[in-house]
Amino acid sequence: MAEILEKEKQSKVLATGKRKTSVARVQLIPGSGKMIINGKSLEQYFPRQLYKQQIMAPLVAVSGTDKFDVKAKVEGGGPTGQAGAVALGVARALVIYDEGYRVALREKDLLTRDPRMVERKKYGLRKARRAPQFSKR
Repeated sequence: MAEILEKEKQSKVLATGKRKTSVARVQLIPGSGKMIINGKSLEQYFPRQLYKQQIMAPLVAVSGTDKFDVKAKVEGGGPTGQAGAVALGVARALVIYDEGYRVALREKDLLTRDPRMVERKKYGLRKARRAPQFSKR
């Protein structure tokens, strides 16, 4: 039985992450810590340190920064949504890889999908809630 589990852990794990209008399809592969996003390295695709930290957070939480290679395809939205989508995808893939990681990831709130979306613009308003300036005269 243990041999079967070890063989399963050698294969790649697929997971999906979403944030705002971005969708990330993530592959988690046991390896040396390389991250490829849309065919580019993490540093090339997300030059801002904040996004890199957000994406690495699930791996740091389970001490797996040098144990896993990550390949991700991200579509839609902007950099903030894409970084959040990749982070959620990595966290979900880690849980599929080893259920024991769930506690550490849940503690850091990395498995929760952020439900906030952009509110639509309403007619008669300038933005979703911003009304035109009122004039008495």
